[in-house]
Amino acid sequence: MVAPQRIGVLTFHRCINYGSFWQARQLVEGLRARGLDAVLLEHESARVNRLEWRCALQPLLPIKTSVADYPRYREKMGKFFAAFEQLPLSKRFALDAPETMEPFELVLVGSDEVWNLRHPWYGAVPLFYGDGLRADKLASYAASFGNYPAADGLDPFWAQKLEQFDAIAVRDENSRRLVRDALGIEPALVLDPCLQFPPKAEPMQTEAPYLAVYGHGLPGWFRDGVRQFALDRGLRLVSIGYRNDWADESWIEAGPEEFAQFIAGASAVATNFFHGCVFALLNNKPFAAALSDYRSNKVRDLLATVGAERHLASAETPEEHYFAMLGERLEPVVAERI
Repeated sequence: MVAPQRIGVLTFHRCINYGSFWQARQLVEGLRARGLDAVLLEHESARVNRLEWRCALQPLLPIKTSVADYPRYREKMGKFFAAFEQLPLSKRFALDAPETMEPFELVLVGSDEVWNLRHPWYGAVPLFYGDGLRADKLASYAASFGNYPAADGLDPFWAQKLEQFDAIAVRDENSRRLVRDALGIEPALVLDPCLQFPPKAEPMQTEAPYLAVYGHGLPGWFRDGVRQFALDRGLRLVSIGYRNDWADESWIEAGPEEFAQFIAGASAVATNFFHGCVFALLNNKPFAAALSDYRSNKVRDLLATVGAERHLASAETPEEHYFAMLGERLEPVVAERI
């Protein structure tokens, strides 16, 4: 028998972030379900760990984590660490020493904002641009430049590295424009792995219905609109993963599996995170999204791609629009586009 193709997936699989975890897991599981020998490349960096863990414990800076919440964020981290160990992983290698990694027939870079030169700790790491990877072929799937804007263009230093790729697929229009302008090619626009290879999660069962709040730094006008809707419909506002004092409850310590079950069981979703939108879409949940400085490119392009622009709120959004976004079923065209 011919051995299955060996594929290494290079992404941010150890971030303490529900979206990063699920897109890594679903991409590698989607490949394995197709008979391919796919694993996540287990890169390691003490510098990255230090920054990642500090952010996980103090996610709302400059607002410091309270003494009461600190153990809850630690518990959340522990659940992520346990989930990481269940992932199919390659042999460990240092982030700055890719020559020590195992060889692969193909390395697939992405999903996530792997090409974001402004990422606070993974930004401008040459490995994610293909340098030093031990692979016969190199491709990307649903790669993103995150909040690095297409208007800034891509420096020839980084563009030249992307020329090493045999195939490029991105997940948002901002990234497609950057690649097109830098390399003169039209990369494929593809779905986030969570939409391409949807995870199966049993909806969380609760005594009372709830509206899921996912994100932090949500603007006051958005909070007011969401709270008014929840009050009118008799829904509890439950924030997952982060402290949001304007919610009725903050479930900080939820792990990745609990997050998926939580969104699946919600009546609606209010978010300013990319994967808040993604999980609302894959569960066919009404949702309202606000833009943030860091995630505006990703969220805006996702909603435009799937035809869900009406779920994007702004400071000018009237109260009745929140009732439509959060109280009505998603339009059939959204599922058709996906």
